[in-house]
Amino acid sequence: MRHKPMSMEDLFKDLQGAKNNQEDPNNVALDKLFNGAFMKKYSNFDSFAAFLEKGNFQATTQAEINNLHEELFERYINRETKFNSWKSMLDTANSEYSPVN
Repeated sequence: MRHKPMSMEDLFKDLQGAKNNQEDPNNVALDKLFNGAFMKKYSNFDSFAAFLEKGNFQATTQAEINNLHEELFERYINRETKFNSWKSMLDTANSEYSPVN
C-alpha cells in the first residue's frame, strides 16, 4: 500500500508531536539524532527532513527507514553525506548524540 507523500510542514508537525512523549534513550527521534548541527557537519543539508525530501524518501521513524529501498538509500547516503552507509551514519549520530536536559 502506497502512502501519500507527506508535506514538509506535516513532517515537521509529526516529528515534533510524536516526540513530545518521554524520551527513551535507546529510541531517540530521528530529528533529534540527526539534528541540524549533525547534518551541517556531515552533509550539505540543514535538516534530516530536507535530506530525505531531496532524495524523495518518505520516512519519519527508524522502522520506516528500515523499509526504504536499501540499495537506493545507501547510494544516496554515500553521494550526499560524508558517510558510506546508513549504519555508519547512524552509528556516528548515536555516538555524538547527547540529550539536552
